[in-house]
Amino acid sequence: MTAVDSTTSPSTAEAWRQHLDAEMARTGQWPERSPWIRPAVAALPRDRFAPARLWDWDGHAWQPVDRDTDPARWLEHLFGHPSRPAVTELAGNLPSSSLSAPAVVVDMLDSLLPEPGHRVLELGTGTAWNAALLAHRAGPGLVTSIEVDPRLAAAGASRLRAAGLDVHVRAGDGTAGLPAGAPYDRVIATYAVERIPWPWIEQSAPGGRLVVPWGRLGHVALTVAEDRGSATGWLQGLARFMPDRTGATAGGPERGFTEIRRSAPPGPERRTERDPAELRDWDLLFHLRVVLPEVRVETAADADGVSAWIHDGASSWATLSSTPDGVFVHQGGPAASPRRSARPGTSGPASAARRSTTTA
Repeated sequence: MTAVDSTTSPSTAEAWRQHLDAEMARTGQWPERSPWIRPAVAALPRDRFAPARLWDWDGHAWQPVDRDTDPARWLEHLFGHPSRPAVTELAGNLPSSSLSAPAVVVDMLDSLLPEPGHRVLELGTGTAWNAALLAHRAGPGLVTSIEVDPRLAAAGASRLRAAGLDVHVRAGDGTAGLPAGAPYDRVIATYAVERIPWPWIEQSAPGGRLVVPWGRLGHVALTVAEDRGSATGWLQGLARFMPDRTGATAGGPERGFTEIRRSAPPGPERRTERDPAELRDWDLLFHLRVVLPEVRVETAADADGVSAWIHDGASSWATLSSTPDGVFVHQGGPAASPRRSARPGTSGPASAARRSTTTA
């Protein structure tokens, strides 16, 4: 990610918006087949949908970035780079909600292919920026958005009203969709699921389109069959997404790293020659996601390098800690099977797997 030079960085919200627009153009991220998106983003800039407090990782802890006390940094956090998300909520000192990176939002809207007059169901209102862009395209009263957190739902609805947009915002679990408004021409989720809930397909119109983040690593774009008995499509774009908070699409709530670490004491510490920075490679992460779907990988960088926290959502965990003296491994839980012991860089499915047809 390219840093913004503080000596020449924009000084006003409008200047920052123009900076992001230019960066998106320079890097070829305004989609040619969806020319409506660029003017929509200009008409509904993301700072109007961002909360007053954002969160930034300083290499050791999450630090607040407040609009009222540091407006320049707050704006830089929102507009500094097309691929930079803005964390908006923490739960247990871990991100639980975010304003997705501009490039990711644009890519998903391009995959969705909404048209004026389409009925749209969005799962995960969040800050409501995505819902606003959808309403700008579809038209008044045609977008319904569901948010599991009542507080976020209320805040999102307020922002949409302030922007003069007619969007139906409901507080609730989006796993079951919303049968009362079906059928929908377009369905989009803003959080990652392990399995695509069947109601999202069942409530789609024949030939309708779904765009859904899968496994926190990319999104699938699916077209619903005429009999609504299936949906097929492709895995597109590699980006990380917040997970389904309810755990419903994964068969139940998943245990987090801290809980697993607490229940499985570590074995002896050992040194490794592996560089945890390898775990930031998107191609490697994609292959790990396919071969070891239960594995969760988080990384963070500080002055000593990249460190990684890995767990299986159930009983096993490992950390790779970069220090001035090298990289050290701690791990705990049941002994690994040969399949689970595959290390980064070993062979996996062919890269063509990313282009395989997906059926839900």
